[in-house]
Amino acid sequence: MEFINQNILLISIVVVSGLGLIWPMLTRTAANQVGAAAATQLINREAAIVIDVRNPDEFAAGHLPDALNIPLDKLAERVGEIEKYKEKPVILCCAAGMRSGKGCAELAKLGFSRVHSLAEGVDGWVGAGYPIKKGGKK
Repeated sequence: MEFINQNILLISIVVVSGLGLIWPMLTRTAANQVGAAAATQLINREAAIVIDVRNPDEFAAGHLPDALNIPLDKLAERVGEIEKYKEKPVILCCAAGMRSGKGCAELAKLGFSRVHSLAEGVDGWVGAGYPIKKGGKK
């Protein structure tokens, strides 16, 4: 106990450093995030499918080209529409990346092996200068 009292600062530094090292493992989500450039490569090189998990009104306001709109709350019941993509890359997107992360976890549970969440969502896509399409409820 005397050692601890005499070296409290040193022990505190060790504990904080240890927490800093394991924090990323504790906060990791099931979603494998990809940025706009990496998503474009997956789309162009591996024919990845893009699924927009926002509601239809948000989708119509602006979405990634060729994206399929399946709202997050309908994803499990509409999984049959994308069943053939279980072994292909699937990129989920939403406005900022939160809902797509949840969707990735759901698809992973349903057996999809290569699911990705678009980092920062459609907002990040637009911010990076990539095009979007408006209208249409594909």
